[in-house]
Amino acid sequence: MNPTPQVHPIPPLFCAESRVLILGSFPSIASREAKFFYGHPQNRFWRVMAALNGRPVPQTVEDKTALILENGFALWDSVASCTVTGSSDSSICDVVPNDLHVILDHAPVERIFCNGATSQRCFERYIRPTLGRNAERLPSTSPANAAWSLDRLIDAWRVILI
Repeated sequence: MNPTPQVHPIPPLFCAESRVLILGSFPSIASREAKFFYGHPQNRFWRVMAALNGRPVPQTVEDKTALILENGFALWDSVASCTVTGSSDSSICDVVPNDLHVILDHAPVERIFCNGATSQRCFERYIRPTLGRNAERLPSTSPANAAWSLDRLIDAWRVILI
């Protein structure tokens, strides 16, 4: 599979009450096709969020949206466009970052978290210098991060609850 230029197809998910922003790196093929965050069935993001908020794992986009917004979260990604091979974070290059002001100018975000190392690297390199805010890295919920069990991820992600 050859590297292909891609543009982020998913708008940011937030509301006027969003206090915690969670950034991924760039949507996987499954997420790009679904046009919604964390679309790969093996990604544990929705299981982690459901467990942390005492809710059943959402199955529909509507239920996923409600889980995020009703609990004061916002979702987006660090990368607006890039060249990527398939869904491989390690292949991301030619990065154009997302402008987080789209969210931060309209929501009282207190903390920013990056879902995994690639999101954090992109944030640190392209976003933090102009934003002047820090982001904390969380272990990736990606199936590629097999070293982390679901229970261990849930424990590590508890810090998002403010």
